Amino acid sequence: MPRGKREQADQIILKLREAELELSRGKTVPEAAKKIGVTEQTYYRWKKKYGGLRMDQAKRLKDLEKENARLKRLLADAELDKAILREAASGNF
Repeated sequence: MPRGKREQADQIILKLREAELELSRGKTVPEAAKKIGVTEQTYYRWKKKYGGLRMDQAKRLKDLEKENARLKRLLADAELDKAILREAASGNF
């Protein structure tokens, strides 16, 4: 099943603000989620991750997530190289 498009952090924050505005007008969470074009589950997931963040904080969070993913890849590559060298040094190649 294909997934929908990924939203950028700044777009998510704008949509969350719009949903909060709808909620303050007396709408329910399912109605507010429908108004911003997401499922109720997505609304709650976004609210948990981005609720209370400002735009600059969301961008910083995104940058840190990218850096973390890059460092994890580098670590995995280094561990693989280390395992290959260990195996070659033991003579089991």
